[in-house]
Amino acid sequence: MATVTLKGNSIETSGNLPLVGSSAPDFTLTATDLSTKTLNDFKGQKLVLNIFPSIDTGTCAQSVRQFNKEASQLENTKVLCISHDLPFAHARFCGAEGLDNVISLSDYKDGSFGKAYGLNFITGPLEALHSRSVIIVDENGTVKYTEQVPETVDEPNYAAALEAL
Repeated sequence: MATVTLKGNSIETSGNLPLVGSSAPDFTLTATDLSTKTLNDFKGQKLVLNIFPSIDTGTCAQSVRQFNKEASQLENTKVLCISHDLPFAHARFCGAEGLDNVISLSDYKDGSFGKAYGLNFITGPLEALHSRSVIIVDENGTVKYTEQVPETVDEPNYAAALEAL
């Protein structure tokens, strides 16, 4: 279990992020067109997993905007924006913002992604949502970088994440 803060108040997650050098856990998530996506669907590509509590908060929205901007310059790399939000919320936000360089995915069905990656909040007002995190996975499915943002309202370290690619 990891401890982060929300506006200075401690909250705990269900576990710890995958270790750098380990294989990324498989996942099953729902895309905005309601199709199912798994880790295997992105085999052979580098992945930026941009994980956040909800698309409808300022910091989460900014992380999607920032990674969308950066993604347009990345070769053989997909940016996956993952939360518990319904696929419709992801589609609404990205459509309204004109964001088309990221892939929005939802863990709304059973929360298995959050459990497998150890990042579901288990205490505090955001309980059951995902901790703000960034995980870089290489084209072989190996975790190359992780960041669990210590203060939930802060943005991730974009430069460090992208440098790990």
